Amino acid sequence: TMTIHSEEHVVNVHVRSGVYSSDTIFDYTHGYIATRLFSRNACFIMKIKKEYIPELQEIGRLAFERQTMKDVYSPNNVWALFQAGTSRLGHLKDWILYGKHIENLCTGLPLYE
Repeated sequence: TMTIHSEEHVVNVHVRSGVYSSDTIFDYTHGYIATRLFSRNACFIMKIKKEYIPELQEIGRLAFERQTMKDVYSPNNVWALFQAGTSRLGHLKDWILYGKHIENLCTGLPLYE
């Protein structure tokens, strides 16, 4: 499921698929995406690159297309490959940088950038 909070410039994506379940937050105000993979008990964070990640309004349009047509024939499909590296727990300066939405998602989990 996808929830778009236009006034906060945040998109929440919840994938419920057993071992592959995850929550993802697109925080356009702070410019970061965070994905919490439940099977790994970890949080992956990446900077939003405008040339690869659709704008907030575009994500809403793509979601509407997907819902009504069941297929998105668009070159703007978003895929990310996370490679595990070193992790650390978030500190106050991280949460100021990433924002409260990502803090709520990732507090207490190892962070991978």
